[in-house]
Amino acid sequence: MERDLYDAGLREDWAGYFAVLAATDLFLPQSRELSDALPDRIRFSPFRDPRFEGLSLAVFTRGMVPAPNGGQVFERAELASLARGWSGTIRWLAVNPGTPVETFLPADPKRWKRYAKRAEPEPRLKSLWTGPRHDALAHGMACGALLLVNNGEIWNHLGWQYGGYTEEKTRLRQWWDIASREQWQRAQESLLHGELTSPVWEFVLRVRQALIQEYRTTPGAAQWRETAERVLLSRTAELVDQTGRPPEFDLDADIALVQGLIGRMLRYEARFRADGILDDDACVRSVLAWDFGRASCMARWGLGARFCDVSETERALLRAGEASRQVYASWGDFAVGFILGRCLHFDSEEFGEWYTDMVTVYRILTTDPESPWLSVPWKVDWERPERDREHR
Repeated sequence: MERDLYDAGLREDWAGYFAVLAATDLFLPQSRELSDALPDRIRFSPFRDPRFEGLSLAVFTRGMVPAPNGGQVFERAELASLARGWSGTIRWLAVNPGTPVETFLPADPKRWKRYAKRAEPEPRLKSLWTGPRHDALAHGMACGALLLVNNGEIWNHLGWQYGGYTEEKTRLRQWWDIASREQWQRAQESLLHGELTSPVWEFVLRVRQALIQEYRTTPGAAQWRETAERVLLSRTAELVDQTGRPPEFDLDADIALVQGLIGRMLRYEARFRADGILDDDACVRSVLAWDFGRASCMARWGLGARFCDVSETERALLRAGEASRQVYASWGDFAVGFILGRCLHFDSEEFGEWYTDMVTVYRILTTDPESPWLSVPWKVDWERPERDREHR
């Protein structure tokens, strides 16, 4: 997108320039203190550039927003909203000032509104060409790609991929009940350890994996259900022997829950195969990807909300990638685990948007040349380059 703006500016194709600018998000630098005090307002903070007469307002496109640092934050706007709130005292709109793609545009709110009405939607897959794209950090970032691409966020940006500072704080509060650094840390660690995925889901899938390893073939529904029931009965008997007391849970209800869950999983897998996201002879290995993928996103969301710093985010991303590689064998293997976990969490076998959105994004990530799933290898010795440098 920045390249398109730059090329249009070189050609003095201002119609083309505004067509791109009107379709993308713009970010305004703000004081963090001010954003905390007035979260529902974006305040214009014009500046003077000696090359231009009058005041200018700085905005940055998504790819040019720096990683969060210091007391400055960024809030999201659009060309249309800037036009509505424009002050007549500001003479210039400074797009990406101080960068190689800076452009100062004369203030013309009426023209901006016309372009905004004709704006075309941006592609859902967004890559930062100057960000990590092939290394271990990129791998950890790409583990969040299903969710980030679905939201229209940059998959390999460290912070503020979607909204600005206030939007990131609001998202964490509304969806995760996170309003502090301590709450963010607990959520991040729980996701990295796979503790927010239902243990019942994982138990059922591990029973099937054990059968596959023992018999070298995928069990049928009856064998899967019978084995899961035997394991539950055996574990309950061991618990009674250890405690000398009957179980405090309803064993019959737990068995019924597990057997019903097996049916749900089989029906989802059948739909996955019909939609081309699961091979005919394959099955879902684990749903821990649902946690690991969200851990990748949570690392960036926490940075955008200023609940952590860049180094913490990078460490969390590396851990998310490593945890995923320990469980899964490929991006496709990871993807079906994530999608099944999401569907079990939200979809209730309706096969609605919680599912269909993922199918769409899966197809983007497996076919688009910009996709990290086509450029970031699943498993390599990420540590070898560091060791090689140490021995030189």
